This record gives sequence, C-alpha cells and structure tokens, in this order.
Amino acid sequence: MSVTTSLDGHVGWITLDRPDRMNAITVGLARALRAAIESVGADAAVNVIVIRGSGGNFCAGGDFDEVQRLRAQGPAALTELFAAFRDACDAIAGVETPVIAAVEGSAAAGGFELMQAADIVLVSETAKITDNHVNYGMVPGGGGTARLPHLIGRQQALGVLLSGDRLSGLDAVRLGLAYRAFPHDQFDDGIARFATRLGERRRDAVTTIKRLVAVGVDDGLRAGLDAEMAAVVRHIAGGAGSDSVTAFQSREVRA
Repeated sequence: MSVTTSLDGHVGWITLDRPDRMNAITVGLARALRAAIESVGADAAVNVIVIRGSGGNFCAGGDFDEVQRLRAQGPAALTELFAAFRDACDAIAGVETPVIAAVEGSAAAGGFELMQAADIVLVSETAKITDNHVNYGMVPGGGGTARLPHLIGRQQALGVLLSGDRLSGLDAVRLGLAYRAFPHDQFDDGIARFATRLGERRRDAVTTIKRLVAVGVDDGLRAGLDAEMAAVVRHIAGGAGSDSVTAFQSREVRA
C-alpha cells in the first residue's frame, strides 16, 4: 500500500508510505491519497486529519521514473498523473474535517505543493522545503503557481518559485507557510499533542470554522462576514448553544 491510514482517538492519520522513494508521487499514490482523505474525512468520529510521510520525509515530489514512463506515452498519460494529484489536493478542501500536513525531511516540488493544500502545516525546524522545478528547467504542476501567491503574496511566491531556494521549517513559519515549527527531536510528540488537542474540540465548531474561513478566502470579505453571522446565530440558537455558552460562562475551556 502506498498510503496507509489509522485512527487514534478523534485523530485520523494518513501516511504516505513509499519510504524507499521518499514518498514520491505516482498515479497510484495520488489516487490512494485522495481515497484516504475522503474515507477518513467521512468518518464522524474523526475531528482532524494528519497527513505525514514515512521514513523521515514528507514527500519528494513526483516520481521521476513514473514521469518518464508517462512522458513516453504522451500528453494524455501525463495529464493522468497531474489530474490525480490535483484531485488529491482538492480533496483536502472537499472534506469538512481540518487537515494538517506534518512536514519533516524533504518536502520538494509536489510535496511542497501538497503542503500548501493543507489547512494547517506543522513542520520540523530542520525540514527541507523547496519548489525546485525551476532548478531543472521545469514548471510546477501541482498547484504551486496558483496556491502559493494566495498564501504568502505575489512577491514572496515569485521569489520562492523562481529562485528554487531551499527553506527550513523556521523559514516556512516566518513566511506564513506553516503554523508552528518543532525541534526535530520533539516533532513526533509535538504534532501528536497538537492534533490530539484539535481532536478533542467540538466537531461542529471545528468543521464550521474551516468552512467559514474558506468562504472568506474564496468569496471575499463581505461573503465571509455574512456567512459567519448566519453560522454563529445557528450555532448558539441550536443544540450547541446551551453547552457552549455554559462552558464559556464557567470558563470550562480546553486550552
């Protein structure tokens, strides 16, 4: 299996499992990743999903052997790879559950683009993050030219894409590509604690917040404000309201 899944409490773990190839992307892996995201995301017991790589690396991008094989078959075969990977990245936005990318080791090219598609990114300080397409005379194909400017702005995005520079986990946090960086020897514990904390949150609150942020980003400020007002009234007036307001009044908040 190129992708494995497991459940720990309310946290769904998805692991890219091609360690001998630094979890490089093939058509099969991309399709398996999409299926895993959709399957785990449909589980009502799961409040948060974590995607990580096996063998100490997140994902080194497209598998060169696969790319060469598909290239020999022509444009339609190449399209199959990029479409499958795009579908996997789009699945992250398609599930209501927040998706965390836990990034250590290499996150290059398509691996970097998968990281960009996540809702939250947690990194090892020593992670090696790069869009190195330009270093080989290539262009991104997994969403980098579209997503990256939305995340860090046009200036920084072009700098990252055209230089091919390697970023550390600390660089990623500084640029707004990641939420938090952990020392490498604390990475596993750090992501587990963070994911567990999110997993313990009330599910309808967590999923609604993800949806509302997407509305504000995709549809603009006014649409986001309108959606938020409607959502908070429904939330407080509905079944969640009694528990949530009581918890707030008594300050029974899980930090």
